[in-house]
Amino acid sequence: MLVLYFLFVLIFLCILHLFLNYNEQARLIRKIPGPKDNFIIGNMMEILSLSPEQLFALGRKYAATFDGIYRFWAYPIRSVFVCNPEDIEIVVSSMKHTDKGILYKFLKPWLNDGLLLSKGEKWLQRRKILTPTFHFNILRQFCLIFEENNLRLGRSLKLTDQKAVNIMQILSDYTLHTICETAMGTPLDETSNTGKSYKEAVYKIGLLLIERLISGYLMSDFLFSFTSIYRQQLKYLTNLHNFTNKVIRKRKRYIKTHGASNYNVGEPVTTTKKKTAMLDLLILAENDGLLNEDGIREEVDTFMFEGHDTTACGLTYLLLSIANNKHIQDKVVAELNKIFGENERPASIEDLAAMRYLECCIKETLRLYPPVPFLTRTLSETVKLSNYTVPAGTECIIQSYDLHRREDLYVNAHKFDPDRFLPENCVGRHPFAYIPFSAGPRNCIGQKFAMLEMKSCAAAVLRHFELHPVTRECDVRFKSDVVLRSAEPILLKFVERNTK
Repeated sequence: MLVLYFLFVLIFLCILHLFLNYNEQARLIRKIPGPKDNFIIGNMMEILSLSPEQLFALGRKYAATFDGIYRFWAYPIRSVFVCNPEDIEIVVSSMKHTDKGILYKFLKPWLNDGLLLSKGEKWLQRRKILTPTFHFNILRQFCLIFEENNLRLGRSLKLTDQKAVNIMQILSDYTLHTICETAMGTPLDETSNTGKSYKEAVYKIGLLLIERLISGYLMSDFLFSFTSIYRQQLKYLTNLHNFTNKVIRKRKRYIKTHGASNYNVGEPVTTTKKKTAMLDLLILAENDGLLNEDGIREEVDTFMFEGHDTTACGLTYLLLSIANNKHIQDKVVAELNKIFGENERPASIEDLAAMRYLECCIKETLRLYPPVPFLTRTLSETVKLSNYTVPAGTECIIQSYDLHRREDLYVNAHKFDPDRFLPENCVGRHPFAYIPFSAGPRNCIGQKFAMLEMKSCAAAVLRHFELHPVTRECDVRFKSDVVLRSAEPILLKFVERNTK
């Protein structure tokens, strides 16, 4: 009897294995190179219980092992990872594959249908509403706010007294103040602790997302809702939404009293030729019936996150790279001296445009350290990638981190070399070999804003401080997160320059 019971279970498991791993979609996916499959559970054992650092390292191992494309299969999850420009172009260059993948689903309770996660007609409408807020004339006005925050940052760096400091913390403060005062038109209350609570909640949400990913069963929203991690998430979401709701209420009160910035009150948002800061435009769009209060918060949540955390990451790795390459730091300072001489005046937008070598440094930083190290798309139809047939519904994960470090695209790819982005050295480069701000119709709407902010901040720091490395580039270890997060603090020393 026991033998029969054993045989019954064995037959059932074999049938289950065939059903899960040899259906039509499974056969197509498993033709793509990838890790060894296990009985029934496919590749799930590869990631279960890994730490965030181990998960990041595993991704780099697979990218090095498989030539530009590999798959992950664990029913019902089917994913294909790509890091070659030809396949990336197929996926991101059209409007066919614009839906985000399962990893972004975990951000839904926070960002809901903001521009990052929305799709279809809603995404298109929001994109049209928000695009004018990053017009050149708006960005020009932001230069003064950049400079005010540069002064605040400079005072903070002076207080470090040449001691090693965690620059991510300092730069995160800087970028959070900047996005609040520019796109949101609402200065942070420096006497309260709300900014610190907001940044901590952003960090914790990222950790919870990765914990869900590597736990397997927590990918189910139903099972997740019974866990202590879910209760932690609710607490952090409350902090995040309270922060953005406070920003919105404060700006609404201001508009009610003073009117929106650079806008003729009463003129329909869709027809105005004037340019308006982002939150003002959203509030006015609500008045015109184009979106509701939830829609405003979705976009504010999205831009508060993307506008401060990703930019802080970019600035962190920029200063790290410049500090560790003294000859490059000297070239940047020489360029700044040529622009400003001994004049202590703030930088205008024309000055920022003239910082061409610093711009190359920023672009090279974003190549080596893309703040968003991967993008995901859900394939809306069956496509050919690297001559493999990938069925519709598959999650395509575009690994910009590994794309940017391919030796066949960038000679000595792990070296920090800003000269790669001199105009003459960009000729002939595949247009999808460099995608720090994504690419195609769903590229980053705020990339010009981010570039100007990074230029303004880096220039202000280098005009007044010498950067001395404590953390070396080779010592940086990363962990899986929504952004490119270092596993340990990145430390630098700031020594005031002799400006006499």
